Amino acid sequence: MLVDSLTCNKCAFALLGTCKSGTTENCTTSTSTCYTGTLAFPSLTNFQGFTSQGCQDNTLPCNTTTNSTLLGVVSYNATVTCCSTDKCNLAASAPSAKITLSAAIAAAVLASAWGSML
Repeated sequence: MLVDSLTCNKCAFALLGTCKSGTTENCTTSTSTCYTGTLAFPSLTNFQGFTSQGCQDNTLPCNTTTNSTLLGVVSYNATVTCCSTDKCNLAASAPSAKITLSAAIAAAVLASAWGSML
């Protein structure tokens, strides 16, 4: 029996809503969902944050937001949204935002740590 696989947009790392190497991927299990994970910094109101997209098993958390801090100083929100139709995890559009260099470096360090957890 053939089972149709779910096709999701895939982006390992997007900055400011732009994915430099976006593709699509076919999920490998019948229990997969498409996800979009976003890491945002509430104190940087004009900065959209970092995004990753792809397939994930539906046993992982979906439609959740986790609030935390980096080194007890910089607060951030990690949000994961899921959907279950082909390419339903649409890429965000790129905003026109400027941030300070120190904020960008802190965000890049946090995104690296966050990426290793997914």
